[in-house]
Amino acid sequence: MTLRKRTESLERKKLLTNQNSADIQDNHEPSDLRGDYGNIAILFFLYVLQGIPLGIGQAIPMLLQNRGASYKEQAEFSFAYWPFSIKLLWAPLVDSIYFKAIGRRKSWMIPTQYLIGIFMLILSQHVSTWLGDGHANMPRVPVITLIFFSLNFLAATQDIAVDGWALSMLKRRNVSHASTCNSVGQTFGYFLGYVVFMAFESKEFCNKYIYSIPKDEGLVTLSGFLYFWGITFLVTTTLVGFLKKENKETREQLEEHPDLGIKETYHMLWKIIKMKPVMLLATILLTVKVSFSACDAVTSLKLIDHGIPKEKLALLAVPLVPLQLLLPLVMSKHITGKYPMNFYIKAIPYRLMLTLVTAAIVWATPLIIGGRFDDIPIYFYILLLVTYSFYQVFLYAMFCSAMSFFAKISDPKIGGTYMTLLNTLHNLGGNWPNTLILWVIDLITWKSCVADGSERDFSAPKLNNNTCITHGEQEDCLSINGKCRIDIDGYYIEIILCLIYGIIWYKWGRSKINQLQRLPVKAWHVFNSKSKSS
Repeated sequence: MTLRKRTESLERKKLLTNQNSADIQDNHEPSDLRGDYGNIAILFFLYVLQGIPLGIGQAIPMLLQNRGASYKEQAEFSFAYWPFSIKLLWAPLVDSIYFKAIGRRKSWMIPTQYLIGIFMLILSQHVSTWLGDGHANMPRVPVITLIFFSLNFLAATQDIAVDGWALSMLKRRNVSHASTCNSVGQTFGYFLGYVVFMAFESKEFCNKYIYSIPKDEGLVTLSGFLYFWGITFLVTTTLVGFLKKENKETREQLEEHPDLGIKETYHMLWKIIKMKPVMLLATILLTVKVSFSACDAVTSLKLIDHGIPKEKLALLAVPLVPLQLLLPLVMSKHITGKYPMNFYIKAIPYRLMLTLVTAAIVWATPLIIGGRFDDIPIYFYILLLVTYSFYQVFLYAMFCSAMSFFAKISDPKIGGTYMTLLNTLHNLGGNWPNTLILWVIDLITWKSCVADGSERDFSAPKLNNNTCITHGEQEDCLSINGKCRIDIDGYYIEIILCLIYGIIWYKWGRSKINQLQRLPVKAWHVFNSKSKSS
C-alpha cells in the first residue's frame, strides 16, 4: 500500500492554478495554447525529471527488503521521503532570495538540477556496495538514507522553483495548464523511475519476457540507471539554462501572487497556526492516518518477505495510474458544496475495513503460493489488484475531500501560503506514523531458529536460543542449516492496534470534523476582526 508516494509535490500548485483559472473565467479569457506549446513542453519535461528520483526512491525499500534489511532500517530510510512534506519550511527562502541576472526561478532550478545529476552520478558508482548483497555485506542504510534525503530535498526545492516559474512562463490565460504538466509529468517520471526500472532490473522478468537466452542480470542495473539519468540531468539543465530565458512577472501576476518576503511569510505562517480552528484541524490531520499506517507502510514489504517478486508488485501500479487520474474527476461532484469533508468521514470506515482484508491476504499468501515463487497463481495478483483498487478509491476520497476543504477555507489574500501549510500538515500526518510503525515492528516480533523446512511448523523445536533479531543471529542460524521462524508477527499486532485506534479516533474525529465544517469561512481568515483581537 505504498504505491502513492509522489502526490505530495502536486499539492502546492493546486490552489494557485485554480485561482488563476477562476480569474481567467472572470475576465472571459479562454485558454489558447498558441505560442505556449514550447513552454508547456519544457514544464512537462522538468516535472518528468522531478519524478525520476521519486520513483527510484520508491524502489529502494523493495531492494533493501530483498537484501535482508530490517524493518527498523526501513524506518530509517523512510525519512528520505520527508522533504516533500516539509518543504514549506524553506519555500519562503526559494521565493524571496535570487540573482536578478539569472532569474527569480532559474536561480534555484539550475543549481538544484545540477546537484541532482551530480548526486546520481556519485550514487551510481557506489550504490551496489552500499546496498550490499544480503549476506556478508549488509546494506549501509544510513548512507543510502542521507543520499536519497538529499535527492528528495533538491527535487522538492526544484518543485518550488518550477511551480513559481510556471506562473510567468505561461500566458496568464494558460496558467491552469501548469497543474496538468505537474501531475502528468511527475506521474510519468515516477513511472519510469519505479515501474520501468523495477521490471527491467529484474532478471526473472527479463528472462521471461525479453531475453531469448536467460542471463544472470536484468536489462538494466541500478548503477547504470542512475548514471544515465545523472547525465540526462546535467545535459538538459545546461540546455534549459542557456536556451530558455525567464520572463519577468507582470504586475497582475505579482498582485495575484505577491512576494511577502522571508520575515513576513514566516510571520504570516505563525499567525495562521495560532488560530483555534487551524489548531484543531492540525490535530485531526496529524493523527487520523495512524489508523492506516500499518497497512500503508508494511504490507508491500511483508508480501516481498513471503516471496512475491518485487517487480510484480511494482507492475501493479500500472493499472492504478489511470484510476488515480480519473478518481478526482469522478469525485469532484461529491466534494463540492457546503460540507466537502462529509465524503472524508464516510471513507474512513471502509478504509479501516480494507486494512483487515489486506492483512488477511498477507496472512494467506504463503498458503496460496505454497512455495511456487516462479508459478504464482494469476488469481492471487487479481485479488491484490482488486484490493489495491478499492483501497485507492477510499484513499483518494479522503485526499480529494481534504483538498477541497482546504481550498474552501484558505484566506484568498494569502491563499498560496495558507494552502501549502495545510498540505504540509496533511502530508506530515502520513509520514510520521509510517516511520514509527516501521521502527516498532521488529520490537514486537518474536522469532526463533528452527530446522530448515519447518518454519511453518510451530511445533518444531528450536535449534538453540537464537532469537534471529540481529543480522548476526540470522547468519548464525543459516550457518547451522536452520531458518528463522516468526513465532509472533508484529505486523498483525500493529494492524489490530491501528484498527482499535482508528475506531476510537473515528468516534472522536467525526464530531470534530463536522464542528469545523459548520464554522463560517470568515472564521478561518487571518485578516478578520477576531483574529486581530486575538
